[in-house]
Amino acid sequence: MIYYQNGSTENNLSHTDLQQGLFEAFKKMGAKRKVLVVPPDYTRFQSRSGELTEMAWEYYGEKLTDILPALGTHTPMTDEQISNMFGETPRELFREHDWRNDVVTLGEVPSEYVKEVSVGAVDFSWPAQVNKLLLEGGFDLILSIGQVVPHEVVGMANHNKNILVGTGGAEGINKSHYVGAAYGMEKMMGHADTPVRKIFNYASEQYLKNLPIVYVLTVVGVNKKGKLQTYGLFVGDSLDIFDMAAKLSLQVNFQMLNQPLDKVVVWLDPTEFKSTWLGNKAIYRTRMAIADGGELIVLAPALKEFGEDKEIDRLIRKYGYFGTPQTLKAVDENEELRNNLSAAAHLIHGSSEGRFSITYCPGKNPENLTREEIESVGFKYGDIDEMIRRYPIKYLKEGMNNTTNGDEFYYISNPALGLWAYKERFELLK
Repeated sequence: MIYYQNGSTENNLSHTDLQQGLFEAFKKMGAKRKVLVVPPDYTRFQSRSGELTEMAWEYYGEKLTDILPALGTHTPMTDEQISNMFGETPRELFREHDWRNDVVTLGEVPSEYVKEVSVGAVDFSWPAQVNKLLLEGGFDLILSIGQVVPHEVVGMANHNKNILVGTGGAEGINKSHYVGAAYGMEKMMGHADTPVRKIFNYASEQYLKNLPIVYVLTVVGVNKKGKLQTYGLFVGDSLDIFDMAAKLSLQVNFQMLNQPLDKVVVWLDPTEFKSTWLGNKAIYRTRMAIADGGELIVLAPALKEFGEDKEIDRLIRKYGYFGTPQTLKAVDENEELRNNLSAAAHLIHGSSEGRFSITYCPGKNPENLTREEIESVGFKYGDIDEMIRRYPIKYLKEGMNNTTNGDEFYYISNPALGLWAYKERFELLK
């Protein structure tokens, strides 16, 4: 059922607009006894999910008993991050998701189906796993809140991904990431109907149908003035709201270019991006826009680690971002990588396959990654002070820029909010 929908490329939804829409949906749902909210973590700060979670607490009061950020493999949120993102929402309501220990398996998506939808890219079953709190908490409403935006693993983020990956377990996360990588990330990004999404939908229909999940989806983008703009809010318990949100997202988050880009400069906000696990969105989201032989420069002042999970960080350091053939060979030859397929998928995602260069520019504090560490995983190293002098982010506009010495480049202030491609390459990848 669709409880509320308001989406348009002309919308600029305010806090009041979101509150009115959300409360309208809550009234249609009727009275609730016990409510769980599953919002994204701080890596989706711009999604407006923090505000929406606070609104849900304001509406339901003591009936909202638990908030479980959909961490997936991410680092648990700090008190400061919770305060910044969720406002006055009581700190004692927040729970931490442990993707290795706190999950239950609801059922398996058959290997025959996974092989069929992935066009033979993989041949294994997929476990539908969720945090045990969803089953054991006695909730009559589970609010899954998040943003629909182009995504490297599933094609378009959110909806049932927020539950099945955000509160999922090691095996489910590992395998879903690997399905997308083996099938081909560039064939999926910007598409709502992908092999991974089909697997999630199968799992939802078979194994989530008895859970009282209602999805609250936003569509947020950066407008031509470089400002955040909220274009849509969709609330419901069906796949229809995801389809509507995905169509709107493609209109506002997907930048289709007529020509490939020779140079792209991406800024990684230090409050959001501290790892290449997240920061490589600079690669994922721009790879279809960059010309063969082109250059990607990533300004990452807070970069201090590769993986947010210690074991994944170790695997990235050991195997590096050296392309699909080398990674697949490593999977075949090394059990530790076969047991961590999300790490293997990430190594594929983070390589340009030798098509363009990637220069990471971390900060210079003791906790930041060093030149040696950056170069050891296959990236080039750039001096961040020199690069920021060359590309002064305070004065850059979204899109094409020119420096006084004639250096032309394309600037992106937040890669998590979009997808960029040039038309010819995108058409070839369909």
